[in-house]
Amino acid sequence: MEELNVVHDINHVGNWVLRNQEILFGYLINLISAMIILIIGLFIAKIVSNGVYQVLITRNIDITIAGFLSALMKYIIITLVFIAALGRIGVQTTSVIAILGAAGMAIGLALQGSLSNFAAGILLVTLRPLKTGEYVDLENVSGTVLTIQIFYTTLRTLDGKIVVVPNNKIISGNIINYSREPARRNEFIISVSYDSDIDLVIKVLRKVIENEERVIKDRDVVIGLSELAPSSLNFIVRCWSNNNDLNIVYWDLMVKFKKALDENNITIPYPQIDVHLHKHKNI
Repeated sequence: MEELNVVHDINHVGNWVLRNQEILFGYLINLISAMIILIIGLFIAKIVSNGVYQVLITRNIDITIAGFLSALMKYIIITLVFIAALGRIGVQTTSVIAILGAAGMAIGLALQGSLSNFAAGILLVTLRPLKTGEYVDLENVSGTVLTIQIFYTTLRTLDGKIVVVPNNKIISGNIINYSREPARRNEFIISVSYDSDIDLVIKVLRKVIENEERVIKDRDVVIGLSELAPSSLNFIVRCWSNNNDLNIVYWDLMVKFKKALDENNITIPYPQIDVHLHKHKNI
């Protein structure tokens, strides 16, 4: 009796398959098409991701940023391919997109600060106001750029401190880049006593500048009396040198200015106050 029931069930299934073979064949075709879409989509995502990575590396984009953007592009393509595959097998893609949109909105509200830093990181990569290895001033901190991450940027200060700055604060503030230009200008304030010969002082300072090989001679050199201070004549000296030599040139020229002034008996005054005492007669 049980064998008859089994045979009956098999015949029933066979008859159902024969009646619905067109529908089943259509589902099978859609399933195979979805699998093909997934395979081809994953292959394309890999190619595009590698291509984006290579393009960013050739443009000297930081390796961390290049890796993140290439991975982001890969996952975006995979998501679109997955939605297309679901649509092929009959799933309502509008519902999937609505669910993804709602999830994205919830995540965005929860990670509002992080997304702000993320957007700022994208702008830093796109606009490139600073690069790895450059010395910059970000208002509250100055240092050499070590890495530009997608959420934050790492600097090393002159005294060896590591500072991590959120990208949002970098974009919203002033960025002073000291490394972008090949030449920079030094400025000196040289103070001498009031009894000094102004023309002689200018001549001595100019001779020091002319004898310094690291000063760029085809850029403007400015030497002049800038201020009649309470106890000194203040001369301003401006000259240009290569960016990498800026500090060394400044220190060396300060020494040479002092020696040249001493050789010409031009004194550098100390702050002083003249006090006059008046004696009153007692009446």
